[in-house]
Amino acid sequence: SYYVFTFSVGYSTVALNHIIDFKEKKQEIIKPVSPAELFPSLPFVQGTSKRIRVLSRLTLVVSDPSHCNLLRSTSANIRFYDIIAVFPKTEKLFHIACTTLDVDLVCINVTEKLPFYFRRPPVNMAIDRGIYFELLYTPAIKDSTMRRYTISNAISLMQICKGKNIVISSAAERPLELRGPYDVANLGLLFGLSESDAKAAVSTNCRATTLHGETRKSACGVVYTVKKPRKVEEEEATLPACKRAKTQA
Repeated sequence: SYYVFTFSVGYSTVALNHIIDFKEKKQEIIKPVSPAELFPSLPFVQGTSKRIRVLSRLTLVVSDPSHCNLLRSTSANIRFYDIIAVFPKTEKLFHIACTTLDVDLVCINVTEKLPFYFRRPPVNMAIDRGIYFELLYTPAIKDSTMRRYTISNAISLMQICKGKNIVISSAAERPLELRGPYDVANLGLLFGLSESDAKAAVSTNCRATTLHGETRKSACGVVYTVKKPRKVEEEEATLPACKRAKTQA
């Protein structure tokens, strides 16, 4: 029912997140569960005849450089994940994630005060590499203290990245924690994003993240096309001479 609710509020894609936290026992990357095993029949996106898209995501919570070795390994199961994210707990690991790790997302802590300051060189390198920074909004709507941390940490990041390469997601575990894309974009304004960057954080940037994941999995580029609106002059040039004369008259 949670996923049906997800797409009833305007989303067309959801990522099922598998988290590996090294605070627990020794972890291994397992093969993600196929959506077909979880959902016998995927619902349609609201107002369309298109079925929802379910992606698999792997998130590593790393607090020691050795934890990154799991991503550098040749585990056959890594390639089954559509999105790879890393949640660095220290400044050194944040730098490693931005500059060397082959990931799609770098998660930003929003539940407590950051133990380090964001620095421009690693952030710019991550942007150049096509990596996106993820902010979660669910903690901000659940607890007033975490709301302060979310806004404070987000603004610190915006001062460095200037609103570029930001993805805002929920990490919601229950339907009531989920908000529609327009509401999330409005939350982005509180995080220090401009109106256009806030909209991108819940739309085009999310698509770019999945495309980055496809490129990582295929070890080559991914090309997609968009229809470019034609200018008035171009449209008139394609008209027959008789019609063009009428429009000019």
